[in-house]
Formats: sequence, C-alpha cells, structure tokens
Amino acid sequence: MKFPIPVAVLGATGSVGQRFVALLDGHPWFKLVALTGSDRTAGKSYKEGCSWVLNQPMPDRAAKILLDSSDSANLNGAAICFSALPTDEAKLIEPSMARAGLIVCSNASAFRPDPDVPLLLPEVNAEHIRLVRSQRQNRDWTGAILTNPNCTSTGMTVSLKALNDAIGVKRVFAVSLQALSGAGYPGVPSMDIIDNVIPYIGGEESKVETEPNKMIGKFLDGKIIEADIKISAHTNRVAVVDGHTVVLSVELNSEISEKDVIEIFTDYKAPDIAAHLPSAPKPVMVYRNEANRPQPKLDRDTGKGMTTVIGRVRKDPIFSIKYVTLSHNTIRGAAGGSIYNAELLVDQGLL
Repeated sequence: MKFPIPVAVLGATGSVGQRFVALLDGHPWFKLVALTGSDRTAGKSYKEGCSWVLNQPMPDRAAKILLDSSDSANLNGAAICFSALPTDEAKLIEPSMARAGLIVCSNASAFRPDPDVPLLLPEVNAEHIRLVRSQRQNRDWTGAILTNPNCTSTGMTVSLKALNDAIGVKRVFAVSLQALSGAGYPGVPSMDIIDNVIPYIGGEESKVETEPNKMIGKFLDGKIIEADIKISAHTNRVAVVDGHTVVLSVELNSEISEKDVIEIFTDYKAPDIAAHLPSAPKPVMVYRNEANRPQPKLDRDTGKGMTTVIGRVRKDPIFSIKYVTLSHNTIRGAAGGSIYNAELLVDQGLL
C-alpha cells in the first residue's frame, strides 16, 4: 500500500465529523480527499457548509474541499471512509460503500452487534480485526465495516479488560456522567441541562451493558466467543462539554488489594500488533492519586485524548472494588478510535 492513503469523512459537518477532520490533519498515514454532508450543504466548500465548533482552527486543506451528499458521494479515490453518519443513514450507506470495496470505519451503532463485524478497541482486542476475513466471505464484498464502541463503553471496557485478564470479572454496576458533545451538535437544549442532570439517554444503557462482553470476548475459529460479565448500567447526561465519566463497582473472582488493582491498571499494555500504531494511547491507562480526580476539565486530554484516566480505587462494601474512569468521548470514544482501527487494519495488510 502506497502512503499516504486517501480517505474520506462521511457526515463531516457534525461534531464527530469535525473531530475526524481535525485528527486527520497531518496524519502520517492518511490524506483527506473527500468530505460529505447533507443535501443542503452539497456543492459548498467545507468552510462554507460547516459551522466549526472545535477550539482549534479548521484545517486549511479541509476548508477548500467541496462537500458532497453522503448517499451519492464522489469520494475522489478514497480507500477508507470514516463514518460519522447517524445510525439510520449508516444502515443504508455503509454497506453500499463496503460492497464497492471501501473500508468503512464507523462511529454509528448500526452494525456493532453483528457477529462478523469487529467492535474494536485495539488496546483491548486487536486480534478481532481478523473478523474482516469472515465478514468478506459471509457478505461477498471486498470492503469491510469496522466499528468502534459506544463512547461510554470505551474507558470502562479498557479497565475491565485489564481486570478480567488478571483476576476475572463477574459483575459490574456502572453509573455514567456523560458529556454534552455525546449528543452531537447543538446537543441538549440549554434550558434542559443548565442546573440539571438528565437521568436518561435513549438506547445507551443496553449498549453499555452488552458491548464490553463482545470486546472482551475471545476470537476463536473465526468468530467471537463473548465474555460473561453481568453489567448493570445507569446513564446520565451532565453539563460537561467533553469527557465521559463512569463510576464502577466491580465484583472480581477473588479479593485483591487496592494497591494491586492500581498496578494492574498502570501495568496494562496494548497487544504488540496495536501498541506501535500512530494513534495508540501512550500509556493505555493513567492512574490519578488525588482524591478528587479524574475530572473531565483537567484530565480528558491525557495522551492526546486517547488515554483512559482512572482514579479513586477503593474497597466496595457490596462488590470487590470501586473506582472512576474518564475517557474523551469524541476522541477515544469516537473519531480517534475509528482512526486507530483503520491504522490496525492497514498494518495487518487487510486494506
């Protein structure tokens, strides 16, 4: 494969699409060649058609690209599509891209449960990339769909993987405090979220309760044997811009000290096939010793937004231990995660 590899972003004008555009600017492997938006913005330059909401400036090269509509896109020779499409659109558009021979790295939930679609966190389950071969055979297409998990599942799954490998996990009780950017832009109306916590996010709890088992599961004979961890989740929207916090109580297979749990987190390494990739989190997890950390405002950008931050490990009076995780929902939990997945696929010779 000749570098740089031409790539496109589908749904580029939304908040996650913008994060893709920002992270791809200057990427050592990928070159952005096409962007899509709605029918309303088609034909406009990205600068004209996108209301940019990120803190950093819109990349100059992206600003000049003409937007196309996602359902009739001319992708200018792209080999990989990063999809920030809504789920309903993704259900129709992403398979058509894969049938046309394109790799679709999707942030949508449409195909995450499918048994032949990798649900990837490369620092957790890089070997699941091999499902691409089964998917191509099953669906008779030369492209592929890869998915990253729900942004709330991300940080907690990284931590649970480390614990499950070291000692075994039985049950988890998880409560999320989820950032506004997880709802897209403009997100939750100000009158609903100011001075408030919203204790419901549609469809979220079922994803948090099921996705970690697929990711922690074992790849065997061309399929995933899911883990058997019982998870109960409560998901809540809070007045934070970026960064999903999840507080967890975890029942382990045997008792362990707080010190040993912290060492399990901080010693955890990504698999060799994923650890060297450009977007790999360095380190995978960071532990904050302060009594009041992690905090989204202070810690979400750790490791360029790709590192999972953990704090407050202590004994749990009902289960074994309890602790707090924080991950950047639009970087590690969305655009950055999809880019990491694409790097893994390229590195494994599956493009």
